[in-house]
Amino acid sequence: MGARTDLLPDVITTYLAAHQVRDLEPALACYTEDAVVVDDGNTYRGKPEIRDWLARAASEYTYTTELVTTERVDDDHYVATHHLEGDFPGGTADLRFQFALRDNRIARLVIAP
Repeated sequence: MGARTDLLPDVITTYLAAHQVRDLEPALACYTEDAVVVDDGNTYRGKPEIRDWLARAASEYTYTTELVTTERVDDDHYVATHHLEGDFPGGTADLRFQFALRDNRIARLVIAP
């Protein structure tokens, strides 16, 4: 990761590291039971739907990701921007991972350009 990860809480850095290597269980453990993920126009609610999304996202395309910027909005909200390159439509993308935390877990994640 090339950006300042010291701005992010451990739960987010743990999640990003697991997500980057497509390690499902450690990534899923970072979420609250009732977490919500919004990605590519779809909303996933609760760990069962998030597990399915993580598994599908890990196998759908081959890509590399680099953390390029991080931002602490407040104690419970953080943004991590990633640059992706791969075999998905368009080949490159910059995506903002917008985290909302509750009880030191990810309660909401919105991934958008």
